[in-house]
Amino acid sequence: MPGGQKTKFIRMDKFLDLLKQKGFQGDIDTSIESRETYSHDASMFELVPQVVVAPKNSEDIQMLVRQVAESRATDPTLSITPRSAGTDMSGGAIGESIVLDMNKHLNQIFEVNETSAHAQPGVFYRDFEVETLKHGALMPSYPASRGLCTIGGMVANNSGGEKSLEFGKTEKFVKELKVIFSDGNEYTVRSLTKAELDSKMMQNDFEGKIYRDVFALVDGNYDQIKAAKPKVSKDSTGYHLWNVWDRETGVFDLTQLIIGSQGTLGIVTDITFRLVKAPKNSGTLVVFLRDTSTLGELINVVLKRNPATFEGFDNYTLMLSFKLFYYFHTTLGWLGMMKLGLQLIPDALMLFRGIPKMVLLIEFNGETPEEVRQKVHEMRIDLRPFSKKALFEEDGSEAEAKKFWIMRRESFNLLRKKVHDKHTAPFIDDLVVPPQFLPQFLPELREILNRYKLLATVAGHMGDGNFHVIPLMKIEEQTERDKIQPVMKEVNELVLKYGGSLSGEHNDGMTRGPWLGQMYGPEMLAHFKTAKAIFDPANMFNPKKKTDADWAYSMNHIREHF
Repeated sequence: MPGGQKTKFIRMDKFLDLLKQKGFQGDIDTSIESRETYSHDASMFELVPQVVVAPKNSEDIQMLVRQVAESRATDPTLSITPRSAGTDMSGGAIGESIVLDMNKHLNQIFEVNETSAHAQPGVFYRDFEVETLKHGALMPSYPASRGLCTIGGMVANNSGGEKSLEFGKTEKFVKELKVIFSDGNEYTVRSLTKAELDSKMMQNDFEGKIYRDVFALVDGNYDQIKAAKPKVSKDSTGYHLWNVWDRETGVFDLTQLIIGSQGTLGIVTDITFRLVKAPKNSGTLVVFLRDTSTLGELINVVLKRNPATFEGFDNYTLMLSFKLFYYFHTTLGWLGMMKLGLQLIPDALMLFRGIPKMVLLIEFNGETPEEVRQKVHEMRIDLRPFSKKALFEEDGSEAEAKKFWIMRRESFNLLRKKVHDKHTAPFIDDLVVPPQFLPQFLPELREILNRYKLLATVAGHMGDGNFHVIPLMKIEEQTERDKIQPVMKEVNELVLKYGGSLSGEHNDGMTRGPWLGQMYGPEMLAHFKTAKAIFDPANMFNPKKKTDADWAYSMNHIREHF
């Protein structure tokens, strides 16, 4: 082990001894096996932590933050990276110092009713949804990784997914957070009236200073910040300063900075969500598109019907689902997998007529099954002009369409775990373009991929213009790695040319953080950095992500082994 690394471990041992002496109750793990496990998330990066810490409660985290703040004078490399399920695709859940496992112990659901739910960040969304559905309610911003992710990760990334077309992203559903700031104290953060804000700003403490400084930032640069808001239906880039303060309503909401901050501003310990009524009935029009040249036009025809959900995945994902069909027993069980197989027999026979280039899922909700079937059928009628290049399947119930929704939700997991000769390289994985520009954008995107000879799968949220383009690469080879930066530059420039966003859901992290200046310009980037400095002046929370991300650093930490 290099001398510098050995010196760090001596300091970490002393740090951990101090932490234990102060009564830290959680788990502390410095084993090689644990550090290796936590060095990866769902991104293409690798950062090996010095220690993995699983706090038992909020007091443990407060103690940890204070100890890090005190010890940074002798070891400025100390930092804290919060992590729950590790499904982040931008490298936001990995770090080189202390990884804070929020999933192991902070996983309690406290209260759920028809309109709200209160839980800890380490709760898996799959368990959370079971409880909300008992009350006929739903937290609708879950991502495709709904079976793997936690609600804390959803807040950290400002997650969205298949229902965001109808309901919006996580930022619309957070009522209240408890957050530990860099002074080591836990605070309740929620929407405030101007009178309540004035009272907060009168406080002579760290919390008061945060409110004063943030208000000065967002009010002093009000017009510029409001104008910088991306003109797309979903976005997870930067810090959403434009959502914090509204002069017209007099509402000030600091949760809007914490949501999507990837643990760079503070550590969320407690979440209260607003819920919506779960749909009673749903049905899906499945479109097997044999030619994607008209995809942009088709998307805009579909949007006129205001579907609840509009998703899609490409032929590679479809064929991989058939090829690796046995994999679905891990999520459905053997009986569920057998039922799914019976449902898919007609669709497997359909493939003899030609493999579709893309499968589109257009979902409608309604009060009755009849209403849903009518909506699905009317959508099919609207799409008759595309019938020469498409086949249609009307699935008038959720059960009938389940087979395709499973494929869509499991698409990235299949790619990441089951393709052995190439590896997923998510670096242009979350672009958003206003749907009206898709007829021009999509052919230009494909031209870039073809020019660099990249095999890339495409899935995503068609109604939002949000595409997950996942190149499959032999990323351990230098010639392949050399493609990443120029491809990303060209694709980013193309997205911004059409007024899009570089990330609709997956956030910045190590992937898009270095490109924030390109998207927003130097003045807005400076405002983002000011926001970071207000909350975390010592940069102890999740460094090298978002505003201080560095492309050379990111490229130097691409995984070497998969």
